[in-house]
Amino acid sequence: MSQRKRSKGLGCSQLLDGEDDSIPTQVERRSQEQLNQKVSELVQFLLVKDQKKIPIKRADILKNIIREYRDAYSEIIRRADRTLQEVFGLQLVEIDAKRHIYILINNLPCAEGEQLCRDKEKEKMGLLLVILSFIFMKGNSVKDSALWEFLHLLRVYPGKQHSVFGDVRKLVAEEFVRQKYLETTAIPLTDPPEFKYQWGPRAEKETSKKDVLNFVAKMQGKDPKFWASQYSEANKATT
Repeated sequence: MSQRKRSKGLGCSQLLDGEDDSIPTQVERRSQEQLNQKVSELVQFLLVKDQKKIPIKRADILKNIIREYRDAYSEIIRRADRTLQEVFGLQLVEIDAKRHIYILINNLPCAEGEQLCRDKEKEKMGLLLVILSFIFMKGNSVKDSALWEFLHLLRVYPGKQHSVFGDVRKLVAEEFVRQKYLETTAIPLTDPPEFKYQWGPRAEKETSKKDVLNFVAKMQGKDPKFWASQYSEANKATT
């Protein structure tokens, strides 16, 4: 068993222990939509930090994400922690109790030599899952322009070198397509030429639309049945 498997998990209660006096203890009533947005932002923040292998300071969480939502700090942390564990198999672990510094570790069992458990592959698979989710939720097919606009919202730009993914356009349009995670189809009579993305055969084998819908539902804090059409399709695909 690896050292990572023996690491002691943080747990929500430990993360919340010793909070700064500046953090209000009484939680104001916030709308679910507001809290869902903050949870989503925190999960993305933690994943980006994990991709770069940068230790996470609680002060940075408060400054960059929680901000004026300090009254809801405990609830946001708990829900983000649950999402990380249930969706990504990641666990928040404290490595410096004095300065409150944390890291994310892989909480999933990993067979020796398993390629997808390598750090670089995990980072790419995280981006791929987001892309597959977007395609499925948009009706199983999206224009390349729509995909790049969506990735822009996540601060992933095709024309710029990304610190984690490198050449993002090459990764998505070439590597994921070559690996059969994605497929592209030219759109007739378009000038300049346009094409659309769909799931590739490898994606169909390695994941399911039901899993992807559950991922989206957890990120949005909603029941999968909220998306009636996708819910119906996802459950038909598993029967």
